[in-house]
Amino acid sequence: MSGVVCAIRGGPASQPTIEKAISLAKEYLLPLYFLYVVNLDFLERTASSRVHLISKEMHQMGDFILLSAQEKAQKEGVVSEGIVRDGNVSEEIVGLCRELKADYVVLGRPKGEDDEANVFTNERLWILANLVEGASGAKAVFTNGE
Repeated sequence: MSGVVCAIRGGPASQPTIEKAISLAKEYLLPLYFLYVVNLDFLERTASSRVHLISKEMHQMGDFILLSAQEKAQKEGVVSEGIVRDGNVSEEIVGLCRELKADYVVLGRPKGEDDEANVFTNERLWILANLVEGASGAKAVFTNGE
């Protein structure tokens, strides 16, 4: 297999990343794989019985976000698939790129968010890009001027 991997978290800030991934898939006639990662590490120390419910709801939200992205790709004539995974975002991106032998991975970071509030600062984004490229061979492509 081969294709374009695009990890998204949803919302308006993900739109440039989705658009870039669709454009790339269209240009190279590749399938597109949208990835949504559910990471509940912040609940690790919670003994609440609600963790399972929260996980289920996050998966449902991920499915909805992915369906929206897939619909946008379909309108552009791009074949796409939505994948929801549990775990560490970076590890899941690398893992999917390896599994698919992806040609490209599209990485974006919302404009205007300060680096302290955003998990993916420019520095972390470059580290992720180097990690993905080194571990999977997929070429990292950036959005939002990164």
